[in-house]
Amino acid sequence: MKHLLLLPLCFLTIFVFAQKKNSGYQLHIHKTSLPIKIDGELNEQAWKDAAVADNFFMVLPMDTSHAKVKTSVRMTYDAQNIYIIAVCYLTKQAPYMVESLRRDFSFGKNDNFIFFIDPFDDRTNGFTFGANAAGAQWDGSLYSGGSADLSWDNKWVSVVKNYPDKWIFEAAIPFKTIRYKKGITQWGINFSRLDIKEAEKSSWTPIPRQFPTASLAYTGTLIWDEAPPEAGANISVIPYVLGGLTKDYDAKKPTTYRKDIGADAKIALSSSLNLDLTVNPDFSQVEVDKQVTNLDRYELFFPEKRQFFLENADLFANFGYTNIRPFFSRRIGLGVPISYGARLSGSIDKNWRIGVMDMKTKSQDETGLPAQNFTVLALQRRLFARSNIRFMFVNKQSVNYQPGKDSTKPVYSLYNRNLGIEYNLASVNNAFTGKAMMLKSFSPGKSTGDFVHAANLLYTGKKWMLAWQHEIVGKSYNAEVGYVPRNNYIKINPQIGYNFFPNRKGKVLSHGPLLSSTYFFNTKFHQTDNETYLDYKISLRNQSVFDAWVAHDYVELLKPFDPTNSGKDSLQTGSKHSWDAWGTSYTSKPQKLFTYAFSTRYGGYYANGTRLNLTTDLGYRFQPFVNITLSASYNRIALPKPWGVTNFWLIGPRIDVTLTNTFFFTAFVQYNNQQKNVNVNTRLQWRYKPASDFYIVYTDNYYTAPLFIRNRALVLKFTYWWSM
Repeated sequence: MKHLLLLPLCFLTIFVFAQKKNSGYQLHIHKTSLPIKIDGELNEQAWKDAAVADNFFMVLPMDTSHAKVKTSVRMTYDAQNIYIIAVCYLTKQAPYMVESLRRDFSFGKNDNFIFFIDPFDDRTNGFTFGANAAGAQWDGSLYSGGSADLSWDNKWVSVVKNYPDKWIFEAAIPFKTIRYKKGITQWGINFSRLDIKEAEKSSWTPIPRQFPTASLAYTGTLIWDEAPPEAGANISVIPYVLGGLTKDYDAKKPTTYRKDIGADAKIALSSSLNLDLTVNPDFSQVEVDKQVTNLDRYELFFPEKRQFFLENADLFANFGYTNIRPFFSRRIGLGVPISYGARLSGSIDKNWRIGVMDMKTKSQDETGLPAQNFTVLALQRRLFARSNIRFMFVNKQSVNYQPGKDSTKPVYSLYNRNLGIEYNLASVNNAFTGKAMMLKSFSPGKSTGDFVHAANLLYTGKKWMLAWQHEIVGKSYNAEVGYVPRNNYIKINPQIGYNFFPNRKGKVLSHGPLLSSTYFFNTKFHQTDNETYLDYKISLRNQSVFDAWVAHDYVELLKPFDPTNSGKDSLQTGSKHSWDAWGTSYTSKPQKLFTYAFSTRYGGYYANGTRLNLTTDLGYRFQPFVNITLSASYNRIALPKPWGVTNFWLIGPRIDVTLTNTFFFTAFVQYNNQQKNVNVNTRLQWRYKPASDFYIVYTDNYYTAPLFIRNRALVLKFTYWWSM
């Protein structure tokens, strides 16, 4: 018995301490004193002297052989930049497949070359750069072992040049652009290639097909001939000037004219630690959120898009789970101006990362909202090979405010604080991932029921997927700077999935079922919700995907709820509802200029009603300059009186014009009859220098019927990235 008890411990030891999977794949990088011109030509002597990474492995459609399409990569560096050149050979002469020249393109819809660097070789955090075959750039930060945040944007240059039998990507990335630890001579690195015509994704190092090529657990090793040079003085100031006008037709107010100036600053305290400062920031150029038809009982989530909050965002934003986030940066500065802010983030060494943020917002006289201060501290310590433990503290404090002093204005909280700790598990080969966390909130007058505990464990194999997650959220838990749409519940969510791989080389690549069941209980273990979901997915070799599913839902309402969210009436607290539904979805192969996807849902709904949902996404590209898409969603909800039959339409045509990879024009319309709104948004962006932009943004909002204007805005904004 004693020996049996030792088996799990032995397994865990191997599980967390095992050597890096692909450490034997090594690329040596040597310093050059020879000039390199970024022109997409493999003709400099420095490239002829550089070591070559080639003989890529196929990842998709199967991971059992070397790639059909050939790719070779060389790297070198000097005192200022890392240089990379990738030769992407073609199996046959044919036009490349790309969406457009839009930056941070959709990976699966573009022939592309992308690479991933792990400057601390910790297999957890890093950066990604690359381009599609037409030259559109891709850059982002990597977190949680290989998830990419493409909102991260920085200064670097690249060129793509096309030839009859290949295309070549060449780039120079300044050392000042990335974060790395002084003195480290081995980085994690990998290279990824997607060739849509061959329906093949490949990687320099072998990667199991169930994982993305961005998985830092499977990087090879970049070996420097000497430690990379220090970036030196690295201070950037990014001022902006803005002019614009807005007019509120609803309130019949006169036109308001805007004249604003402000600035951001980025100060590298070390090659791996950065201080960001902002004064009077403006985010008017950020694209408006994509609307959805809201049939949910709880608040919807929309991602952060503002540049200031994005570098090392995982330190702050990824604490917790999808619906348990003690910190959500969109709570800061939306609807109320930000006066100033500071953010320190990055790595102290290979084992420690830190994030500290302090933001101050202005007061609003008309609503009585006081000035508020937001402080966030995140500290992360690496454990074992790829796991870590993380601590977070969040504080929201009203400044010079006495709640209830002015009886004519709403009452706001004096403070709200959250304290949390979590352990993030990631095995060496990425097969096991998970986390366990504890949170406590502090608010005036509340001292019990303000705890959260949650944990999950996920196994991802080539054939099997097994998962468990549970959450316990107290009745009084409060995260005013977070995203926690629901409290006072216990949640249990087991999942199991399996993939079949046919032996013959037919059209079907893989197929298999996924079973998931989610249970919600109150704190007395009385069941209030359940959704059991069975899906069968078929993946074809041409990269198209078909799904069919059935589901059973049960809901006991904990508060009144309008099942149409249209204000007609509400179902009562305590009423019980159950229904069955089924649906399908299909995504077409990306090799065609015309692509499409659709989904269907039909079945029961609240109050013994029925719901039909049809969605479609259509796209056509005049590559590489114009990409036209149309998204549409239709919901037909049939309920007893007073609701009757309700029809919701959400239609969103969009056009992207990319004349070059530095000049972009986007225009889209969102028709949403649930919100009785038609939104028109156009944005012209000219990147006249790396990371320096000129924007013209025009926005209209209309009522749906009759089509009457609600408000209108025009903004001109000029930013300049000044490196000192």
